[in-house]
Amino acid sequence: MPILKPVYPLYLNNEAQQPNADLEVTDKFTGEVAFRVAQADAATIDAGIAGAVAAVEPMAKLASYERRAILMHCVERFDQRFDELAYALCVEAGKPIKDSEGEVGRLIDTFRIAAEEAVRMTGEVQPLDISPRAKGYQGMWRRVPIGPCSFISPFNFPLNLAAHKIAPAIAVGAPFVMKPASRTPLGAIIMGEILAETCLPKGAFSILPAHREGADLFTTDERLKLLSFTGSPAVGWDLKARAGKKKVVLELGGNAAVIIDRDADLDDALERVIFGAFYQSGQSCIGVQRILIHREVYDRFRDMLVARTETLVAGDPKDRATFIGPMISEGEARRLDGWIQSAVAAGAKLLCGGRRDGAMLQATLLENVPRESDLNCEEAFGPVAFLVPFDSFAQALDIVNDSKFGLQAGIFTRDLFQALDAWDRLEVGGVVINDVPSYRVDNMPYGGVKESGLGREGVKFAMEDMTEIRNLVIRRK
Repeated sequence: MPILKPVYPLYLNNEAQQPNADLEVTDKFTGEVAFRVAQADAATIDAGIAGAVAAVEPMAKLASYERRAILMHCVERFDQRFDELAYALCVEAGKPIKDSEGEVGRLIDTFRIAAEEAVRMTGEVQPLDISPRAKGYQGMWRRVPIGPCSFISPFNFPLNLAAHKIAPAIAVGAPFVMKPASRTPLGAIIMGEILAETCLPKGAFSILPAHREGADLFTTDERLKLLSFTGSPAVGWDLKARAGKKKVVLELGGNAAVIIDRDADLDDALERVIFGAFYQSGQSCIGVQRILIHREVYDRFRDMLVARTETLVAGDPKDRATFIGPMISEGEARRLDGWIQSAVAAGAKLLCGGRRDGAMLQATLLENVPRESDLNCEEAFGPVAFLVPFDSFAQALDIVNDSKFGLQAGIFTRDLFQALDAWDRLEVGGVVINDVPSYRVDNMPYGGVKESGLGREGVKFAMEDMTEIRNLVIRRK
């Protein structure tokens, strides 16, 4: 296995700096300190923002082929350092090694998509002579970089969710400062190391690990023109309230539902639902939390789910046989364990799992979970899901919509008309047919409604948020 260094720097205005080694990052399985990372203070963050402001003009002047070349350099270097990136992710996030390798693959995909889109940032020629007063006028518009951007990324996909901010910014020519999650900063630091090998203008990027309480400038500084945050709803909406006049993009949480209709291929649905509910210990904002099953197949599919869940291997994420690794911290595991016990005390039935050992929480299934319980109303963000029977497809759609969240929903059905009805009626950002809501491809528009967020990620769509339309009107005599 690759060997991690004991100490890593931060990146300020394209350069590695080691002012301290104050941020301890633990191996999430052993709980021991795995390495230390430099931590930014307010003065360092201020310097990063100032550098991004100074880089606005030189970044905007980069030709599209130059931006593409920078992104393709990253693709090549990520591929060369594939094993190192996967192992670092396995250690700092506790993500099973096979899942970690999958995330490195998505990191590469995301940068490759951005490289392709960097040369496709088009505008439009627009006729303006729609009435006599506009005769002889012609319009054109194009997109220009919005200016300095602020990015805050979460712990659960520390490579790919950082990539969904960094890669589009480079593709459009927008300088940025990034705060990676303090529990999982190394992936972004390695990205900074690779970006520092390129010809990006000084100040084009800063990767600045910082504790939340010391990072207000990422949100409040008026020099920044866009804040893109991925994380919990409570934090995200608070940041938006304090962000001032800057544009804000929020990719937040959910309690995603999947519908298993009576005509579904149950064997196919089984493996996908298991993946959606328990992949990376359920720590995904589109992880399957609510499993809605038609009453005609409820008993059969419930028994299939329980039997399959009980076979999942839990343990050291460095072991290739492991499917369930630790949650990000023992505190998070205790929180979710408390939700499970509270639901059971209120009448829910525990079907399997439900035991905790430190940060390890068993893959858990329940039924009869009370509607008002935290497990139903809030985002579990762990290896827990519960089953709900339904009698009609319309009722299932109503149950999905009975949530303050609206990120994605999955539906297993062979009925095209019901699939289209769901697309019309479900109050979510995305509907996935014959798969779980946990499915995402990195070029598709991704984001939610209601408490689940504001705006869309996916490289092309993030690029739109990181640019502004600049119009040109020409009067021809």
